Parts: sequence; C-alpha cells; structure tokens
Amino acid sequence: MIKWLEDAVFYEVYPQSFRDSNGDGIGDIPGITEKLEYIQELGCNALWINPCFTSPFYDAGYDVEDYYSVAPRYGTNEDLKKLFEAAHQRGMHVLLDLVPGHTAVTHPWFQESMKAEKNEYTDRYVWTDSLYKRMEDVKGIVSVLRGISPRPASCGVNCFSTQPALNYGFANITDAGWQQPTDAPGPMATREELKNIMRFWLTLGCDGFRVDMAGSLVKNDEDKKETIRLWQDVRAFLNKEFPEAALVSEWGKPEVALEAGFDMDFYLHFGDTGYMDLFRGDHPYFGGDPESDISVFAGIFAKNQENLRGKGMMCMPSGNHDMARISYQLDEEQMRLAYGFIYGFPGAPFLYYGDEIGMRYIPDMISVEGGYERTGSRTPMQWSKGVNGDFSSAPSRMLYMAMDPDTDRPDAESQMAQEDSLYHWIQRLIVLRKAYPCFGNDGYAEFVKAEKGCSPIVLKREKEGSCGYVVLNPFDQPLFVEDFGIDQTEQLICRGGAPKKTEDHQLEIAAKSMAWLLVK
Repeated sequence: MIKWLEDAVFYEVYPQSFRDSNGDGIGDIPGITEKLEYIQELGCNALWINPCFTSPFYDAGYDVEDYYSVAPRYGTNEDLKKLFEAAHQRGMHVLLDLVPGHTAVTHPWFQESMKAEKNEYTDRYVWTDSLYKRMEDVKGIVSVLRGISPRPASCGVNCFSTQPALNYGFANITDAGWQQPTDAPGPMATREELKNIMRFWLTLGCDGFRVDMAGSLVKNDEDKKETIRLWQDVRAFLNKEFPEAALVSEWGKPEVALEAGFDMDFYLHFGDTGYMDLFRGDHPYFGGDPESDISVFAGIFAKNQENLRGKGMMCMPSGNHDMARISYQLDEEQMRLAYGFIYGFPGAPFLYYGDEIGMRYIPDMISVEGGYERTGSRTPMQWSKGVNGDFSSAPSRMLYMAMDPDTDRPDAESQMAQEDSLYHWIQRLIVLRKAYPCFGNDGYAEFVKAEKGCSPIVLKREKEGSCGYVVLNPFDQPLFVEDFGIDQTEQLICRGGAPKKTEDHQLEIAAKSMAWLLVK
C-alpha cells in the first residue's frame, strides 16, 4: 500500500460550492486554499476535489473541454499549484477528479473528430461507420449523437448527450466495420493521452486521482478483463514514474477495481455492496428501522475482505455529490452513531463537505449544471450565520446556487464554538482512529454481530497486536449480545450509555448508543 494512504482521512470538496474568495458567487481554488486549516483542524489530511478543469458545465465539470487547464471561474493552473504546495506544507495530500471516459462536445478533440476528413482525432471517439447505426447492444454506451456534423456516422455517449465516449477499444467486436480492438492506433492514442494528462498534474504537485466511471472505458467488456488490463497498464506507468500517486476508482466492485491496480474503491449508491442500506433507502439501519438488514452489508464485506486482503482498500464515504446527504434520513443523534461506525470501519473514510455540520439535502431544487435530483446535495457551504453563510460576498442572486433557505441552518462557526457539536464529535472520532492502530485504515475487521432486523453491531478491529470493538445500537430499545470479554476492555468513546453486563452474563447494549472499546 502507498504509505500516505495508511492514515489518510479524506474530505471531498465540491469546488463551486465550497468557498468563493473573489466575490463572483462561485467557489474557487483560492477559496479551498484559504480553508485548508479548517479541513486539517477537523482531522482530515487529504482532499478529493471534484472536476476543476475548463468545461461548458453541462454536467458540473464532468464534461471536460480541456484536461490541461483549470476553469477560469475557479482560478488558474498556478492557483492549483499553490494549493498543492500549501497542502503539502501541512502534510496533506490532494486528489483531483479525473474523467477519462468522455469529454465535452466542445472539446477540440471532438470538434476535429466530427470532421468528414480523416485526421488525428477521427478514431479518438466511438463512432459507427453509418449515420443510421445505433448502439443499443453495446455494453458501456447509453445513447448516440447523430446528425451533428458532416461526418456520416453516429457517436456513442457515456452519460448525458453532451459527453461523447472516448475510444479505448472493444473487448468483444460484434461489428468489425467500426468497432476497434483495444490495441488499435486510435484506442492506444487515447490511452497514451490519458497518461500524459496524469503526468502533467502529478508533475505540478497533484498526489493522485479519483477516477470517474472507471469501469466504463473499454466497450463490450462484460467481464471487464480488457478494462482491467488497461488500468494495470496505467498503474505500471505510475509505479515507474510516480510510485506514490494514488488511484481511487468510482467502480463499486472492489474485486475488480483492486485487481485493475486501483489503491481504493468506494462503497457507492450503486452496485451490490449493501452500502445504501446503512444510511439511506427504504429501511436505513442507522435510522433505527426494525425492517433493516445489516447482515447483507456485513456478509458482502466479509467476502470482499477475505478475497482482497492486502490488495487495497474499500472506502466508506458519508456521502458524495451524487446522493442525498446523510442528514436527509438521519437526525443528529443517528448521524453521531453512523459516524461512530464510519470512523471505526476499515478503509480510508471520505467526508463530503458540510456533512461534518449536518448540512441538509434540499429537495425539489431546480437543476443546476446537470445536477437534477442531486442539486440539493450541492448547495453552498455554510461557514457562519453571516450573509450567504460567509460562502460569498456576492449578492445572493449571483450565487452558483441558492443557499439552504432555513434560517436555522447549521454552520461551521457555531459548531466549532459548541463543545458537543456534530463537528467536534467527528473530530474526536478521527483523533481516536489515528491514535489506535486497530481502528485505522488497514486493520482487520470482523462482524461478531450483525443480523437482520433489530440487531446491534459488534465489529471487532485488529492490527499488529492492537484490538478493539465498535459496539452500536441505533434502535429504540436495548439489545443483548453474548459477552465478548468486556471486562478486559477500556472505553475510548461512548454515546447514549456504555455496554454493561447482565446477571446472566450477557451484554446489554443501550438504546441509541455507540461505544469504542479497546482490549487492554
């Protein structure tokens, strides 16, 4: 494992909503640099910054127009370099969000690729050989663009119609007239350009990348073998030139992503990890729903840990820019217990900006830059009770998007001043996580108790002779488990009442409680 990842605790920054330093209503790179002290004081020592490259912003920057330049609304390449330097001076690391699978329709590569005359970029994107051919049966393509240029062909798209798919080749060729193998000149040129982009930012001071839609690159690749080979090639390049560069995948399938050479994969709002049953969905466990089933997540985790131990990490986020905030279905006490789990769990934890103060998801907001239902999770950071929450000095009509309209909205300044706030609860958990190796990123974990229905969690953590337990009960009534040797433990942190022995030598786990216990 890359050394700095062993104790990394990440903070996700959505740049346009984090901090506006120049009063234009949009967050920017200098604004992030300005708040590094805040992020570090919270306990996070690494950042993931959502896309900050030049873009037409039909999809909030996930439609890149120039991979080599910072979008002017965020600042300059020099501003980003200064951010890297300031972070490194604090012992922090920075991941950029890399979007390798598609570009914006306005990207110069695509503009050249649309031309009827063959050129360097003709095969840089996935095109058919006929204007009227469709791609319904192509794995990895969701739709097509046609009739947009003199080129008599249709171009595949990965997501929105503004995001044409870059060509990394096909694993299974069903139409040799236009589908190219992964080692054809066009796909290989795309792959080498991906390495050039990574090389550019790593040389400037970036510490690695979170990779958007990492499993989407090679088309018709149902078992992902060719996509795995592609990323293994990229990992080999990094190992040679930038061995400390981290790769985090948006894949949601650790058995695939870690084999492909990624250092970490995420629990996500899609896939079959059981993650959504924890904090969201119809029956969230930490919502105290008696119909919840924590055993699904526990079983999938156990299988993955057995198969993947030593190969990398699966990361637990509080949320991200693509899902409703953790506060949407959990109240503050439930969030405290949820964070007791997140920071007691193995893998590098990721905290979405504002989740540390319980920022709210705002439903039914008008979509901003392709956010749609996700827009309510992307509102400006609430730094204080001042004008615009001290996010920006611009008139409110000029803000990137509207603030949470609630006059009682949470803010960082108030929570930092309140000793028992959610902010300080998370801060304490991070301190303990770093102080005791068994609760850290790469320790072993075993669910001693995790069943369907009203079941507590007893999670055993171990690393190099250090051993501890995370004990949780999010339900309204006390629950009971077999004594795992509580007399031999020291309580590190507790909420809602400590576990205690009963007369029949069981353990009573108090209602709505959580504790970290260290084996003496």
